[in-house]
Amino acid sequence: MGMRIHIGATPPVFHGEATYVDSEIATPRNVSLSIDESRQPESLLITEDGAERAAWPLTEIRRLRDQAGPEGIVLKQLGLENLARLYISDPETTRLLLARCAAPLRKERPIKRGKILLWSLAAMASVALILFVLIPSLADQMAERLPPQGERALGETTFEQIRSALSEDPVLPLAVCETAAGVAALNAMAERITLGVELDHPLQFHVLDDPMVNAFALPGGIIVFFRGMLEATDSPDELASVMAHEIGHVVSHDPTRHALRSAGSIGILGLLLGDFAGGAVVLLLTEKLIAANYSQTAELEADAFGLRRLEAAQIDPEAMALMFTRLQQSEGGDPEGKGEDEADTVGYLRYFLSHPLTQDRISIVRQEALPAGETTPSLTQDQWQALKSICD
Repeated sequence: MGMRIHIGATPPVFHGEATYVDSEIATPRNVSLSIDESRQPESLLITEDGAERAAWPLTEIRRLRDQAGPEGIVLKQLGLENLARLYISDPETTRLLLARCAAPLRKERPIKRGKILLWSLAAMASVALILFVLIPSLADQMAERLPPQGERALGETTFEQIRSALSEDPVLPLAVCETAAGVAALNAMAERITLGVELDHPLQFHVLDDPMVNAFALPGGIIVFFRGMLEATDSPDELASVMAHEIGHVVSHDPTRHALRSAGSIGILGLLLGDFAGGAVVLLLTEKLIAANYSQTAELEADAFGLRRLEAAQIDPEAMALMFTRLQQSEGGDPEGKGEDEADTVGYLRYFLSHPLTQDRISIVRQEALPAGETTPSLTQDQWQALKSICD
């Protein structure tokens, strides 16, 4: 053992009282203080009812700033993991202890705003990387590798969520229109359009009893029309062009890719915004799937696929260009100088509003269309009337 040399008077033996709070029991307790000089290094002993609670090396004791009155001090042991505190209010105890223990002020860690800003920017960049790079990349890979049964299950689950989200009844989901003659007519149109096409899934069509004028595709070969779309179209060939376009998305797995991307992105945002129950996530996902915004390339590919299918089925391909043209007119607010009531009837072309429609798209359809040969309406008049009445 080393030899301790005292210069001047020998310091008096230290004893004192304090209030002690540790990380295990937050309730303040009265404790006794003493200094054990036999320990290496010398330590401040903290005892309660004769039992030792802690021993702090004198060299590791720090004072905390502005946490006690002018005649008291608050002490802690050095180290972020040490959460216990000693509160000494007696001036004499404070004086005697500081005579044996320097207890320097614990260095404050100044707030480095620049560093906080950098960390904030890094966090935002990380979220952006996840949302715009990692999730799309993973979704693209999963869409190609998802087993057919898994893709169909995803589509069916999503369809039921959409029915529940759109229903005004808190218990019953939105009704599906399915008169026998109407379903037969819809399937007949699909059979004609898809003749000779290899599909990963048998197509499944649904008509929802809602005035919304829209149609969209879901994972697993599920294509959904709203009653409003059937009521607004003027001919079966116009509806056939919508169906052919959506089948093009199904063949390219666009709905699966879009659903996985949307679910991942909205899920991340829901967690960041505190939506742990997921209610807002379901609503946002429903909205995004109904108004699917595919890429310009995906839309043009679906157009091209739909155009080829109309031609192969000997359905007038001009029906697709007609749909685009009417949309272009409706975007002007009063197409061809018609009255307000007539202009409203073109509102059904909202179906395409989520798509990147331009004059170039109309031109492409007409340029790529083969010379019209002999064409036949996609449905007979009786079938068309049955389909239009599928919700009756």
